[in-house]
Amino acid sequence: MRTTAVRRLAPPVLDFDTRLELVGVAMNVRVDQAALVFDVNTAHLPGADPIPHVAESIPLPLTPAAETSPYSTPIADLLHRARAQIETTGWCRDALFDESGAICPIRAIRLEAHGDRRLADDACVYLLARIQADFAWAETIPSWNADQTSATPVLLAFDRATHHAHTHNK
Repeated sequence: MRTTAVRRLAPPVLDFDTRLELVGVAMNVRVDQAALVFDVNTAHLPGADPIPHVAESIPLPLTPAAETSPYSTPIADLLHRARAQIETTGWCRDALFDESGAICPIRAIRLEAHGDRRLADDACVYLLARIQADFAWAETIPSWNADQTSATPVLLAFDRATHHAHTHNK
């Protein structure tokens, strides 16, 4: 019977500059891989369009909503009237309102609540929940509103929130 002795060599001692160079190469590989993963994961997304595919399939009415709400529940009624207010006066994205009279979603809700702060707050909660259902990255209504390029996704969010509040008797 033969036995073979295995000699282990000590690992080479690398100086600081060589180790730094190796870490730099490894980081470049990781950055390149991350860029590739990002490109693959976002290849299906249209250019800078923040509207998800679910929002594209719902047509908007060609005429403004009627002044009387078809909803009997308070939050659904308020959201419907706020949506109609944005359609009538215009949509504002970077402020509560602008010089042309256009308003943001929160201002529309507050105006239509006629001083009922609790009802307005509840309506804002419903609107934000519907926004976050389609735009998970949205932290607040104003931050999401500022990222929109037209009133279409805002009006669609109001439609979804109104429907959700109505179906939940709110």
